[in-house]
Amino acid sequence: MEIGERIKKIREARGLSQKEIANMIKMDQSQYSKLEKDKTDPSVSTLAKVAKALGIQLSELFANDLLKDVNSYDKSLMEKITLIDQLDEDEKTSLFKIIDGLFSKKKMKDSLTKALAQ
Repeated sequence: MEIGERIKKIREARGLSQKEIANMIKMDQSQYSKLEKDKTDPSVSTLAKVAKALGIQLSELFANDLLKDVNSYDKSLMEKITLIDQLDEDEKTSLFKIIDGLFSKKKMKDSLTKALAQ
């Protein structure tokens, strides 16, 4: 099942119209319709907005069998960098924000653990 089909199926299950979702994500309804028909290649940021409007996690839009081939955890650092380099600028920005957030969380956790130990 393509991503547009998944989006449509979830939207219909939630009883929402294309126009309602398009308005929520500030997208023209005709462009949103193309997204559901897989006639466009949406950015990760667009998919994140759609997922949020549908009340689901972004990962729920992707099939497990599609993600199985791209398991960067088992790849070397250079292979991971090569995969990241293939992303468009918006996707890279989103990824780096996630990474920065994780580092900030770890830094805060380490600081709190250190402060509590004293």
